[in-house]
Amino acid sequence: MTDPDDAHPATGADLRRGPFRAGDRVQLTDPKGRLHTITLEPGATFHTHRGHVRHDDLIGAPDGSVVRHSSGADYLALRPLLSDYVLSMPRGAQVVYPKDAGQIVTYADIYPGATVVEAGVGSGALSLSLLRAVGDSGRLLSFERREDFAEIARANARAFFGRDHPAWSVTVGDLVEALPGSVAPGSVDRVVLDMLAPWECLDVVHEALAPGGVLICYVATATQLSRVAETARTHGGWTEPQAWESLVRGWHLEGLAVRPQHRMHGHTGFLLTVRSLAPGTAAPLLKRRPAKGAYGEDYVPHDEGEWSAEELGERAVSAKRVRRTARDARATADARATEDPGATADARATTDAQETEAPGAAGDEGIP
Repeated sequence: MTDPDDAHPATGADLRRGPFRAGDRVQLTDPKGRLHTITLEPGATFHTHRGHVRHDDLIGAPDGSVVRHSSGADYLALRPLLSDYVLSMPRGAQVVYPKDAGQIVTYADIYPGATVVEAGVGSGALSLSLLRAVGDSGRLLSFERREDFAEIARANARAFFGRDHPAWSVTVGDLVEALPGSVAPGSVDRVVLDMLAPWECLDVVHEALAPGGVLICYVATATQLSRVAETARTHGGWTEPQAWESLVRGWHLEGLAVRPQHRMHGHTGFLLTVRSLAPGTAAPLLKRRPAKGAYGEDYVPHDEGEWSAEELGERAVSAKRVRRTARDARATADARATEDPGATADARATTDAQETEAPGAAGDEGIP
């Protein structure tokens, strides 16, 4: 009996198994752990400063083989994983790292057959993960403002899958302008925004998303994160925003020498998720006590300009506390100046003169 999956394999699946063939990308690991990615060609050679490896020695060999270098060293040959491919493929823009792409697929609940909207495309690294998740039966509608980035992304996807993916369409243009004419209202399951100002797209994204649909935003800075969260709250058609970042630290494993590696994948970006509410529905207010100064009675989110210290969550410092701190600082300075009585007397005289000019300034607050 023929397996239906073998009769109609998913796009690119045939390139992920079997012996090495001409045109396959192969990752070679040398004895020092250094990685080299090559594309197999009959009669070609891969050269290093010590010698070469013949491509013909790899063509027809099974995945996970060891090939002998002309210097006598052994090189391990493996097909690169998706995470390896996105870090070595040509880049037009910074790629979404595998640690973030994996969380986007999981926390946005990207599933086979889903209709997903993505903006922007960049070099296509995240698009590859989304296409794998939606499968041939799903749809990925990607929007990119720059034609050159879109072309690089298409080429990278074509190289990885071996052909154009049937679920993928790339539109060059602005999401706000192009999305309403590309999808019917309420027909999109998931939206992924990897762009500079995702808050500008919340209206059109909310109209396109089905009730309960997920929006996930990938932003680089804390100010972007705050701006999109506050805009979503002001809009009112979303659930309470959830945000996080991930830090990945590898470990050195050699005998009993087990310790964290000196280098790690630190901050790459923040992820924020919200879900679309049904039309006419307002999310219940969370019963929580906001930080002092986080919002005021006349609070209005800024369209332009700088954020105030209170809006950024900094605790407001009262004038009373400032005066107390200044008094303690003067007392500390006086204590350290005991070796110079003249300087101490001058400092105290200056302090007495200042307090005489402003009588009762401290007493108004109950400070003697």
